[in-house]
Amino acid sequence: MDDGTSTNETRLGAVKDIQYAVEKLGIGEDVLVLAGDNVLDFSLVPFVRFGQENGCSCIMCYEENELAKQQRTAIITVNAESTITSYEEKPKEPKSNLAVPPFYYYLAEDVKRIPEALEAGCGYDAPGSFAAWLSSQTTMKAYRMPGSRYDIGNLESYEKIKASYKGVVK
Repeated sequence: MDDGTSTNETRLGAVKDIQYAVEKLGIGEDVLVLAGDNVLDFSLVPFVRFGQENGCSCIMCYEENELAKQQRTAIITVNAESTITSYEEKPKEPKSNLAVPPFYYYLAEDVKRIPEALEAGCGYDAPGSFAAWLSSQTTMKAYRMPGSRYDIGNLESYEKIKASYKGVVK
């Protein structure tokens, strides 16, 4: 969707883009939000099913054991039922090793809370800032990522992944 912006200075940001799409398209259902610069080697169906079965908004997570990488992403803690107990963006001292990739399943009623989140000071640019805010307002669960994801946000990483898939995809 074209939000009408043409520069970095006038862009809406990821959270406002979600709000824009939901409002513009009149979406009244649960939504799956993914960063478009990722290649996955697993199906998203079990993730959506997990959210539906638990009746709450969910995020994906995976174990990240390198401190430097933990400090550049969101880190969560969960309880025995996979309920998020803390959600911190780019922590200097991570409370766990559960990193959050940009994959979110939002209930329809939760995604409608974006204006409330923004009013409360939620960051508008990073997509995880809404999930972090929402997890402090309502029950959210974490689903363990069942495979790998490959970030292709720059040409070098894209070419590397493209080469690794050569001959696999025809």
